[in-house]
Amino acid sequence: MSDPAASNGSSGAPRHHRPKPFAPIDFEPFAGGADPARVSEAAHLAAQALVRRGRDSDDPKVTKRLVKLADEQGLDAIAEMWAESPARSLPGALWRLYALRAATMQNSERISVYFKAGRDTAQVSHVVAGAAEPPGADEMKQMADAILSGAFDGDFDVALERSAAFCRVVALGQATIADSAEHANEGHASKLTRSSHQLVKTAEDLEHAANAWRLGELD
Repeated sequence: MSDPAASNGSSGAPRHHRPKPFAPIDFEPFAGGADPARVSEAAHLAAQALVRRGRDSDDPKVTKRLVKLADEQGLDAIAEMWAESPARSLPGALWRLYALRAATMQNSERISVYFKAGRDTAQVSHVVAGAAEPPGADEMKQMADAILSGAFDGDFDVALERSAAFCRVVALGQATIADSAEHANEGHASKLTRSSHQLVKTAEDLEHAANAWRLGELD
C-alpha cells in the first residue's frame, strides 16, 4: 500500500489514500497486514471515544449497538477510521476486533472447520478463546459477538487476549488442513499456510496490545 503521506507530483501537497476496503471472504485480506506508520489524531480520538462510551455505560443496548457498529455503518466506514492505524495501537486493535468479527459472521462455516482442526492441538488457546462446544458455525458467531462485547462491557485486555487465542486456534487449523491438502491442491494449501502465518502475526499484535492496555500504554 502506498504511503499516505506521499507527495502529489504537481503541487507537493500530501496525497491521502483511501484504505483498501476489507472483503471478509477469509482472514487473509487483513490479518497481520502491515500498517502505515502515520496515524491521524482523529483515528485515536474516535477509538478512545468509542471505548469510553461503552465502558461508561451499563446499558446492554449501548454495548449491542457498538458491537453491531460495522453492520450498521458498513465495514468500509470502520476501515476509513482505523484500518491504516498501527496494529499495536488502540485504533489498530479495535480494527482487528471488528474485522475478525466480520470475517467470522460472513464465513462462520469455514471458520468453524478451521477452529475444529486446530482446537485439539492449541488446547490452551482453545480454552482462552471460549468457544462453546461443539464449535459449529453458530458457536463461532456467538463467540465473535461475545469477544467484541467484552471490549466494551468487560476487561478490554481480556477481549484482546480472547481474540488473539481465537486467531491462534484458527491459524493452527489452517496449517493442519494445508498439510493435508498439500499434495492434492498445492495452491489451496499455499493460501492457507500464508493466511495461517498472517493470523499468528495478528495474534501477536493483539497480545501486545492487551499487555499495553494493562500498563496504561495503549493509545
